[in-house]
Order: sequence, then C-alpha cells, then structure tokens
Amino acid sequence: MTHRQILQAMSGLMAGMFVAILAGTVVSNALPTIITDLGATQSSYTWVVTAELLAMTATVPLWGKLSDLFDKKLLLQLSLGLFVVGSLLAGFSHGVGLLIFSRVVQGIGAGGLTALAQVVMAAIIPPRRLGKYAGIFGAVFAVGTVAGPLVGGVLVDTSWLGWRWCFFIGVPFALLAIVLLQRTL
Repeated sequence: MTHRQILQAMSGLMAGMFVAILAGTVVSNALPTIITDLGATQSSYTWVVTAELLAMTATVPLWGKLSDLFDKKLLLQLSLGLFVVGSLLAGFSHGVGLLIFSRVVQGIGAGGLTALAQVVMAAIIPPRRLGKYAGIFGAVFAVGTVAGPLVGGVLVDTSWLGWRWCFFIGVPFALLAIVLLQRTL
C-alpha cells in the first residue's frame, strides 16, 4: 500500500479505536445520573462500567484467533456493528438490566476493535514503519482515555442532551469508521 492508502486505512482504524476507548470511559461521570434516572441499586452502579470492560477484555483473544481464520475486514466491520447496536441499546434503555446487557454487547464490539485494529495495522504496514504508526495508535488511545470523562461530564451537564448521549456519541464515529474501512481496506 502507498503512504496515502495506509493513512486512509489508519484513519478508519483510529476512528474505531477512539470509539472503543471513549465508550469505556465516557460513562464514568454520568453514572450517578444514570443510576438515579433508572432507579437502580449501588451494585448496578459498578456493573454498568465493568460489564463493558470485562466483555472487552474477555473477547480480545477470541477476536485475535478469529482474525487468523476469517477475513479481517469483515471481522472489523462486524465488531463495529456490534458496537453500534450496543450503543443504541444502551442509549434507549429504560432499565438497568438492558443497560448492562447493552454494555456487554458494546464490550464485545470494543474487544474486536482493540484486537483487530492492531492485527490489521501489522498486516498493512511494513515492519520498518510500524513503530511510527504504533505511536499514532497510542496517541489515539491516550486521547480517548482522557476525553471520555470530559465528554461524559459535558453531556450530562448539558440540559438538552443528557446521559443517553454518552452512548449515542460514539455511533457517528463507528459509522464513519465502517465507511472508511469499507473504502480503504
């Protein structure tokens, strides 16, 4: 691939990665409002966050193994699709049970994004230049981690948006990543 093609493909990978990292951290400031609005208990409080992180962590090796067996582009799009479905379910949920379930679906999609972004990056970039792009990958990871709580706080404190937008905010990025990856990989 040419340098331009690599950058185009990396933009799709990084948009997907940004969404996966953002989803894990954006709800941290919104949790008190979410739990109060849904009338949930304190034990539900922790499950809203940990369900997504546990699902993501548990599925990363599975997605890695699937990438050895199946088309990486298809798996990336599947993981982004799962993430979008989980985000929409979470945003529209009216009970804590559905919210936790949707966070698990989000986590499964985020696990695919986490594993497959690195696998695809290693497949399309020559080994001599991989360090430079891995640095970009790390920067996107850092920005997503730092921006998540900030964005979540702003969304919750904005009266016309609310906590549901903590889940909806990632959907346009994920859809953009699907389109970019479809065109570039």
